[in-house]
Amino acid sequence: MNSNVRPDSMQRITTKELADAFISEQVALIRKQVGDGKVLLALSGGVDSSVVAALLIKAIGKQLVCVHVNHGLMRKGESEQVIEVFGKELDANLIYVDATDRFLNLLDGVCEPEKKRKIIGGEFIKVFDEEASKLSGIGYLAQGTIYPDILESDGVKAHHNVGGLPEEMQFELVEPVKLLYKDEVRVVGEALGLPHAMVYRQPFPGPGLGVRCLGAITRDRLAALREADAILREEFDNANLAGKVWQYFIAVPDFKSVGVKDGKRYEGWPAIIRAVNTTDAMSATIEEIPYAVLHKITDRITAEVDGINRVLYDLTPKPIGTIEWE
Repeated sequence: MNSNVRPDSMQRITTKELADAFISEQVALIRKQVGDGKVLLALSGGVDSSVVAALLIKAIGKQLVCVHVNHGLMRKGESEQVIEVFGKELDANLIYVDATDRFLNLLDGVCEPEKKRKIIGGEFIKVFDEEASKLSGIGYLAQGTIYPDILESDGVKAHHNVGGLPEEMQFELVEPVKLLYKDEVRVVGEALGLPHAMVYRQPFPGPGLGVRCLGAITRDRLAALREADAILREEFDNANLAGKVWQYFIAVPDFKSVGVKDGKRYEGWPAIIRAVNTTDAMSATIEEIPYAVLHKITDRITAEVDGINRVLYDLTPKPIGTIEWE
């Protein structure tokens, strides 16, 4: 039987009991597959890679080597959470690489969205390769492949989290959640004791804030975007909207408008709020956010974030507008 096909008899994992049974089964399978070998994992901090990391730590402990590359385009507090949860609480064998300057220097002056994506993706692979080549005795590569990934790629999923490794590095794949849907991965993550915020983290593009800091990325605008995005997320949490809206974020374009602050002219960027609901990301509807919440977010962003003087709400569904701006 094809190991990439979910059997019809497989029950959907909806409860902690079913998740615990799945975890026990996978721990045994991982130990059988890996033995005393070493496993490498690119740990982004996203739901899938975090659950795979926690599962492998439970199964083989320090035989797992996690590499977290901070490309400087993470949301506020995300890399810190990876270090806290995996480095400290789970005592993982964690390699943390702060490559912020390396990425931002390469992106300096690059406006074209596709070019930005290629630079970020290509450099990520280089950084990961460099770290992998420093390690010896790695025989396995763990990936956070989930069932929709396999369905979308027609059964072929090449290095989904990593993006591609050098030909001379031959690994056997370890993909413990490859037959699960996203909602099941979350139930397993909670059963493994991962923080709720990590398990229910929103979909986040690989290039991170790089495709939300529109046009050529500058450090000051990136910093403003990160702070504004954190305020949006905090206020959505406070208003109990976090679980009702599939994806919400801020985009900051590369132009300024005039405003007034402390009785003086003040030029700043606009922060554009995007909040959408979708089942399959192929189409999306706009969430109707209460005006009181929008006013509060606007007040906080314009008062607390240096460089932003307007807040806009994007009312465009998909189609015609894509979910991301770039």
